[in-house]
Amino acid sequence: MEKLITQYRDMQRKLNAFQYAMYVIHWDSATEAPKGCFEERSKQIGVLSEEEYKLSTSKEYLEAVDQLFAGKDQLDPLLRHEIIQAKKRNDKITKIPMDEFVQFQMLMAKSQEIWAQAKIKKDFSLFAPTLKEIIIFLRKYVQYLQTEQLQGYDILLDEYEPGMGQKEYDQFFGLLKEKLVPFVRKVLQISNKKVYPFAKEIYPKEQQKQVCEYIQKVLAYDLNHGLMKESEHPFTSGYGTSDVRFTVHYLEDDFSAALFSAIHELGHATYEQQANPALNGTGCMGGASMAMHESQSRLYENVIGRSYAFWETHFPTLKEMFKEQMADTTLDDFYHWINEVKASYVRTEADELTYPIHIMLRYDIEKELINGTLSVEDLEQVWNSKFEEYFGIAVDSIDHGVLQDIHWAGGMVGYFPTYALGSALSSQIYYHMCQELPVDEILKEPTTAKINKWLQEKIHWYASSLYPKEIIKNAFNEEFNPQYYIDYLIEKYSKHYKIK
Repeated sequence: MEKLITQYRDMQRKLNAFQYAMYVIHWDSATEAPKGCFEERSKQIGVLSEEEYKLSTSKEYLEAVDQLFAGKDQLDPLLRHEIIQAKKRNDKITKIPMDEFVQFQMLMAKSQEIWAQAKIKKDFSLFAPTLKEIIIFLRKYVQYLQTEQLQGYDILLDEYEPGMGQKEYDQFFGLLKEKLVPFVRKVLQISNKKVYPFAKEIYPKEQQKQVCEYIQKVLAYDLNHGLMKESEHPFTSGYGTSDVRFTVHYLEDDFSAALFSAIHELGHATYEQQANPALNGTGCMGGASMAMHESQSRLYENVIGRSYAFWETHFPTLKEMFKEQMADTTLDDFYHWINEVKASYVRTEADELTYPIHIMLRYDIEKELINGTLSVEDLEQVWNSKFEEYFGIAVDSIDHGVLQDIHWAGGMVGYFPTYALGSALSSQIYYHMCQELPVDEILKEPTTAKINKWLQEKIHWYASSLYPKEIIKNAFNEEFNPQYYIDYLIEKYSKHYKIK
C-alpha cells in the first residue's frame, strides 16, 4: 500500500505541474497576452494537453488509483476522499479519445479571445462557429460518459455540483418561481425609479482601480500570494493557497460594475487563500464545489458588500476617492442605489433580487443546447425571446444579451445554476453567522478579518477534502435549505421598499 501511495503521489505531482502551467497560460491569455499570439499558443497547449492526457491515462497511474481505490478502507480519511475523486476523474477521461480531448483543449486556447472580440464588435456571427464546435464536443462528451445514473445535461451539472441534476435543480428553481418570483414582480412594479446624479458621472479607470485596491485591503486579501488585473470578464483563478489571482472589468459610466466585481471575486479569492495549506498539491485543494465557491463570492458581494453597516464605515473613503463625482451624495442615496431593484440586461450587474431569474434563463437554454432541441444558429433569437418573456424588456444590444458571459466560450456548460444555488447557500451561512457573531458591529471595523476567520473555521479550511453537504452539515447541523434565501430576500427588500 505504501508503494502504491508513493507511485500515485509521484505521478500526481507531475500532473499538478501540467495544471499549474495551463493555469498560468490561461491567466495570461485573459489578461495581457497580445492578440496575435493565440494561434501559436493553441498549438503549444495542444502539446501540453497531449502529454497531460498520456500521463493521466498511463497504465501506472490508472493501476495505482484503481488499487488504492480497491483498498480505500485502509487509507486515512483525507487520502481516501482524494482517491475516490481521482477514480471518478479517471473513469471519465479514459472514455474520451485522446485526439478529441487535445482538439478541445486547443479550441479552448482560442475560444475566449474569439468570444471577447465578438463581444467588443457586437457580432454573434464571429463567435457562433466556435460555440457550435464547443456544443458539438459537449454533446459527444455526455454520450461518452453517460451511465444508468447520469445522462445528458445531468453529467455536466454533476461536474460543477456533485449530486445536483435536473431533478434537483428543477425543484430548486420551482420553489423560487413559486415563492420568490411573485415578490420580485411586486417590487418591480413599485420600485422607486429615483434619479441619482452621481450615477450619471464618468469615473476614470484609474480612480476605479484605486477603489478596488482599497477594497482588497478591506477584505484582507493577501497580496503576497495574489494580485488583481483587468479582463473582459471578471474571474478568479489560482493554484492552492500560494497563488490566487482575480480580475475586474472597468466601465467608466458605471463604477459599480468593477466595485462589486472586485468584492465578488475577492470572495472567491478569500476562500482559496484561507484553505488548509497542507492540502496544496493534493487532490483536495481548491473549493469543495462551484456552488460552495459562489456562496462565498455572493456572500461578500451582496450580503456584506451591499449592507448598510459595511458602507457606514467605507462610504466616506469612497466619497473621498470620487470627490468630484460624489460631492453631494449621501450614504442613504448610495445605499439605495446599490440595492435598487430593476429589470436589467447583464447578469453580473443585476441586483440580488432579480439575479436568480438571469440564472433560470441560462439553465433553460443550456438544457436545450445539450439535448439538441436548440441549435447555435437559433441561440440569439431564442435568448432574446426568453429574456423578454422573463424580464418584460427587449434586449438592447447583443453584448447585453447572448454574448455577455464568457462561460460557454470556456466550455463551462452546467456552471450557471451553481450561481443561484450558491446565492441561496450564502443566505443560510449568513443566518448562522449572525447567530454567532455581532456582524453589523464587525462590519464597522476597518477590515472583514473577523468574518474571514469565522468562514475559514466553518468552510474555507476544508477546501475540497469534504463534500459540500458534509461541510454544511458539520458547520450548522442541518442540510441545505433554500428557504433561508427566500426569507432573506423578502425581508430585506420588503424593508427596503416599505412593503408590508
